[in-house]
Amino acid sequence: MDIGFELIIIVKLLVSFILGGLIGYDRELHGSDAGIRTYAAVCIGSTLFTAIACHLTGDPGAASRVIANIVTGIGFLGAGIIYRNNTAGSSHGLTTAATVWCTAAVGVAVGLDMYIIALAGALTLYFLLSLHHRKWYIHWMKKMVKGAGDHSDAD
Repeated sequence: MDIGFELIIIVKLLVSFILGGLIGYDRELHGSDAGIRTYAAVCIGSTLFTAIACHLTGDPGAASRVIANIVTGIGFLGAGIIYRNNTAGSSHGLTTAATVWCTAAVGVAVGLDMYIIALAGALTLYFLLSLHHRKWYIHWMKKMVKGAGDHSDAD
């Protein structure tokens, strides 16, 4: 195996670590079950599987099959997160499961050399997660919910 290729993979893994860790940072701050380590691991693993699949064969279908299995595998991980948190019939862990799934997509993008897309995805996901703790967003959501409930039939 070419040492240059291995060095490129190492750089990809470092990028995945940073992006996955960034996504997990917000979750870690707010006491989620999954934090920096979980998100970084999902991102790194997705990158590594994708990069290896792209390198092993010239068959473009091989990479797409690996990516499809990443999506499925992370879906099972997300189901486990939701199931573990399900108490008394209420659903908990949906956001964590969804963001773990999206983090895998960021890792796949890095594995496919789509660095700008991966960065945009990670930053968008981080912003989305941080909305829950923004006062303007909470105020806006309360206003939207209150407005949705005001349906009068008086003409």
